[in-house]
Amino acid sequence: MSTAILTGPPVAGSPLEADLRTLGFDVRTANDPASAAELIAAVPAQERVAVVDPRFVGHQHALRLALTDPRFPAAAVPGALTAQPEARAALARAVGRIPVGAGTAHLTDVLTDTLTESLDRDGIGLHRVELGSLVATVALTPAQREDAREAVAAVDDEAVRLRTAVKSRDGFFTTFCISPYSRYLARWCARRGLTPNQVTTASLLTALIAAGCAATGTRGGFVAAGVLLLFSFVLDCTDGQLARYSLQYSTMGAWLDATFDRAKEYAYYAGLALGAARGGDDVWALALGAMVLQTCRHVVDFSFNEANHDAAANTSPTAALSDKLDSVGWTVWVRRMIVLPIGERWAMIAVLTALTTPRIVFYALLIGCALAACYTTAGRVLRSLTRRARRTDRAARALADLADSGPLAELIAGSARGRGRTGSFLAPVMAFLSAAVLLVWVISEDDPTSWLTVGVAVCSALLAGAAVARLLKGALDWLVPPFFRAGEYTTILVLAARSDAPGALPAAFGLVAAVAYHHYDTVYRIRGGTGAPPRWLVRATGGHEGRILVITVLAAVLSPSGFTIALTALAVVLALLVLIESIRFWVSSQAPAVHDEGEPA
Repeated sequence: MSTAILTGPPVAGSPLEADLRTLGFDVRTANDPASAAELIAAVPAQERVAVVDPRFVGHQHALRLALTDPRFPAAAVPGALTAQPEARAALARAVGRIPVGAGTAHLTDVLTDTLTESLDRDGIGLHRVELGSLVATVALTPAQREDAREAVAAVDDEAVRLRTAVKSRDGFFTTFCISPYSRYLARWCARRGLTPNQVTTASLLTALIAAGCAATGTRGGFVAAGVLLLFSFVLDCTDGQLARYSLQYSTMGAWLDATFDRAKEYAYYAGLALGAARGGDDVWALALGAMVLQTCRHVVDFSFNEANHDAAANTSPTAALSDKLDSVGWTVWVRRMIVLPIGERWAMIAVLTALTTPRIVFYALLIGCALAACYTTAGRVLRSLTRRARRTDRAARALADLADSGPLAELIAGSARGRGRTGSFLAPVMAFLSAAVLLVWVISEDDPTSWLTVGVAVCSALLAGAAVARLLKGALDWLVPPFFRAGEYTTILVLAARSDAPGALPAAFGLVAAVAYHHYDTVYRIRGGTGAPPRWLVRATGGHEGRILVITVLAAVLSPSGFTIALTALAVVLALLVLIESIRFWVSSQAPAVHDEGEPA
């Protein structure tokens, strides 16, 4: 239970107290700043406190936005403000600073406004809610109250609440084919007390059942899989809309939503591969290739955003052109569809699964994702080259964490530190060469499962260490993590495919999935403001260069069947290691609530 303190002249017949109780507040009354300070001090330290003027007139949803959103330490609308536990001390100081006696009426007449200004000056992260068409005001006279009530009656706040439950930026398929009805499903869930995390879990279970149907290898199974995959996506949209509708945001919710999306999609790939195998068609290489390509696309997105979201002078002619194109309606939707976001991608997969074969599904997926990756990466390279942004130490640290360098690369980087110039193109060139040297060798060599490949892997590690020897503040340094991911994942794919061992590719699929989970987990820890996973975990997993070296050694010393067993064991060990630490962290994490309004990946 949270506490709301009404401070100001009482208003008979006002529905305000009922609205506050509906929002979960225990309502108390204070006659002056001194009594308000006493009430604030009496509320348990772990509870939220709201201060509301009894003359407040406005929509209940305006109060909900100001008083119940967990993402902000403090928030306000005219006539109402709230402070979460981390902002309670600032609120108490603000109340204590209000003088008493003659000449203070201008400070105490609308106490909530005075407190809001004081909290804003304290720099605690006060959020002023953008009301749009919603009404929130303090009516000082009967005429003002009547006008405000008429303004409230003119706007249906439930319609506003439903409309704003939908993401402000989404793909074409999601916007026009899913959101028009999924928002009502979100409201249905809210009225029955369901949480976004429960809906997220239901979406995962539905997708896993879809993968199981695809694994049957029958036409009926493929049709059922396509239908269930689409329903899973409806639930995937619903969980975010439910979070926005009921303001149930959390860091864990954002992490679950993101990681479950990847788990659903990659489990479905595995189901398609198993179903194809039942029909005598081995498409595991295509399934693993699709997972590698999709994961590398995400790493490009994450790295670019982390490198630039807090950069100074963050403008470029390319960005200006992009903004200009966004002003033309049809180009917005074309550009959003070109990148093949999750809605368009899952719709394509579902339809092709029902009507064609797994091989055709993966061919379409690989072609579509490759074109989307080329389009987005080329645009970001152009933006980076044409802007003169000064990147922060925090961005450089985030890129270094996303690089996932292990002990070997750290040792090499330490010996190379001081050489090269921060901000040059040396880091991405070294990262590209690190991946390219290894990939060219394993793809072109007649027998890549040899000790020569181990030597090439050592050379690759040397180049990787050189890439991270300096702070990653260059214009294209955000390409370093994607190059490392492409090199590691594709090396595993090629070595498994060329080992000619039964089961090697499914084992490699599991290994890449475990490593990719570790990389996604790193991203969402950084996004949640809690920093990357602990260094002991990164060292225990070997870092990207350590895992490559171990895998090339295993390929050189073991028989094909032994290599398959080793890949399977390595996948299990890494999965247990990263999952146990990840679950421990997210269950105990006290990170602030986050919410992503960007376009889905």
